[in-house]
Amino acid sequence: MAGQIIKRGDTWLVRFEKRYSDGKRKSFCKTIKGTKKDAQKVLNEILRNADLGMLGDSQKQTLNQHLDFWLETIAKPRLQYRTFADYGDMLQRYVRESLGNIKLADLKAAHIQKLYGEMQEKGLSPRIVRYTHAILSSSLKKAVELDILPRNVAKFVQLPKQTRKEMDVLSKDETVHFLQSLDGERFATLFSFALATGMRIQEYLGLQWKDIDFERNTATVQRAIVWHRSGGGWHFSQPKTSKSRRTIPLPLSTVNELRRHRRQQLEERLKIGTAWKDFDLVFPSEIGTALNPPNLTRAFKKILEKAKLRTSIRLYDLRHTTATLLLQAGINPKVVSERLGHATIVLTLDVYSHVLPNMQQDATAQLEEMIFRQKKVC
Repeated sequence: MAGQIIKRGDTWLVRFEKRYSDGKRKSFCKTIKGTKKDAQKVLNEILRNADLGMLGDSQKQTLNQHLDFWLETIAKPRLQYRTFADYGDMLQRYVRESLGNIKLADLKAAHIQKLYGEMQEKGLSPRIVRYTHAILSSSLKKAVELDILPRNVAKFVQLPKQTRKEMDVLSKDETVHFLQSLDGERFATLFSFALATGMRIQEYLGLQWKDIDFERNTATVQRAIVWHRSGGGWHFSQPKTSKSRRTIPLPLSTVNELRRHRRQQLEERLKIGTAWKDFDLVFPSEIGTALNPPNLTRAFKKILEKAKLRTSIRLYDLRHTTATLLLQAGINPKVVSERLGHATIVLTLDVYSHVLPNMQQDATAQLEEMIFRQKKVC
């Protein structure tokens, strides 16, 4: 197995040759526009993929074989654990059985279109179909980049129209009633904190006491909890995006509640003794480990029932409630976006577009009050 980089005018020729056990040889050539460093990067990728058996026999590869290669070699190194697990799960659940045994070179847009039609007939939402498509299309794009395929056939598939489910959040009065119903509940401080910060579930469950600044009244997101899909267990992970690393000012009432929560936690820890697992978590289980979201969700639903509120509200909807209430109060969307840790303000405006009409009405009313009402009629 050998590789060469040859300069040809303003381009570079990357050559690769593989010898098979039967004595046959196969050559591979690719012209690169750019620097020698760009050409070396291509050659390194070709050599790595050849070691994995992903070159030279491309006409015999099945889609399943390519997906195995793509997940382990391309996707896994650049994705967070949860996203990587989602990719594998989606492909296993919806793609592999139907299309996996088709030779990659024989895969047609019609195969993929038929798959998406069958998914919709089973009642799967457009969001699931489109997410599956994004993963599959990404894997086929890499096959094109490696010259395994001449084109990405997933580009020629028609996708179902995206539908947006109406957001279900607590109103201002319902939120106040929910908070009043937390008295005496084990997770009272946790749910109150979730509403005060708008953090994601995995963020506030991964929060450690060193992230709470009682002098400045802030909480800093520096990590998240990730639960393993198979075999149980959990681990700390990086936040979802770079913007997810953020410091959030806390209401004074929340800070005081955290102080009481910490004292109570220390008392419980003393009672448990050596059975306590010290991960420094602000909201741990009864033995100090990370809380299990399903258990937390059950406790949340019980409080909703107790308060006679809609049980259709999800635990994650506390985050949506925070954002909606802030926007309805006229808080600048940029400020709300930063509090939520969204990658861009565009995402915030898109997700909470249901609030915008009321914001526009408020803006119009303010213009009337500030300017037009002062206009003298001649």
